[in-house]
Amino acid sequence: MDLSGDIIFYAIGGLAFLCIAGIGLAFTGDANTEKASKRARQITSEDAAGRRGSRNDPTAARKKQTAQMLKKLREQDETRRKSLVANDIQSKINQAGLEMNAQVFWIISIILGGMAGIMTWYSGADGPPMILGFEFNSRPATIGAAVLATGVGLPRWVLGFMTNARNKKLMNQFADGIDIIVRGVKSGLPLTECLRIIAKESPAPLGPEFKLLTDNLSMGMTTERALQQFYKRVPLPEVNFFVIVLSIQAKAGGNLSEALGNLSNVIRSRKMMREKIKALSAEAKASAGIIGVLPFAVGFMVYLTTPSYIMELFTSSGGHTVLFVGFCLYAIGITVMRKMINFDF
Repeated sequence: MDLSGDIIFYAIGGLAFLCIAGIGLAFTGDANTEKASKRARQITSEDAAGRRGSRNDPTAARKKQTAQMLKKLREQDETRRKSLVANDIQSKINQAGLEMNAQVFWIISIILGGMAGIMTWYSGADGPPMILGFEFNSRPATIGAAVLATGVGLPRWVLGFMTNARNKKLMNQFADGIDIIVRGVKSGLPLTECLRIIAKESPAPLGPEFKLLTDNLSMGMTTERALQQFYKRVPLPEVNFFVIVLSIQAKAGGNLSEALGNLSNVIRSRKMMREKIKALSAEAKASAGIIGVLPFAVGFMVYLTTPSYIMELFTSSGGHTVLFVGFCLYAIGITVMRKMINFDF
């Protein structure tokens, strides 16, 4: 068997195959390159023709101008809303529907914080301070935390809860109030008289809010200024739509009944969408609630069975470190779950 002859034969065959493949690749590559170049020149010419056509087309120019105008109007409306909605305590008290001033609120907060601090101080007079049966070694830090939580956190949480409940109740009544205005305007009544009907016949909180609106109009305040005060007390998107419609109608005129009728349909559609989202996300919210309560429930059950085991977290420095790290991880997890189950629309 001649091995050298076989090797030469295979080498010649391989070289021949490589030569044929290289020639074919060269021809096809040139063809593909030429086709790609032609396609690139065609696309470039089409883009240039489109740009020339868009510059000469009045419809495209109007669309671009309209888009720029709408963007500017959205920015102006966002700036107006931010300037109207204040974050001071008095504004939040008004949004909650409470008849008190900021001084009374701060006095109540100071009293609650002082009572919490005194109770925490006396609970640890003979030893470490105790909160809900748990002992803490750091006396000043414990008293300060109790004062801040009770004097600052608790009143603001109650205020926010009352504001959200009031806004939710007002939104359930708002579409019906707009329908009253629509029917009144169609029957020939002026706008101010329709607002007075809502103020008299609608239950709280819609009735009192419209009463303040009509009182401001009766005292000589301009319609735009009175509507801005209304939105300042109830900073909701639906109320903002209502304010925009009435402000435009007062300046430019138009069919008020048709505009408010469309607004009523939009508000009802938003309400239906909100309820649908709530129903679809109910399972996720229930799961998040169970996961959020689980650490506290397990800790409480461990405390009932073996108190000495769980109290190491509150009486030792290592336990305090574990609690701090666990609280940070817990806060991150709750924040992530809240972002996942809350929807803005």
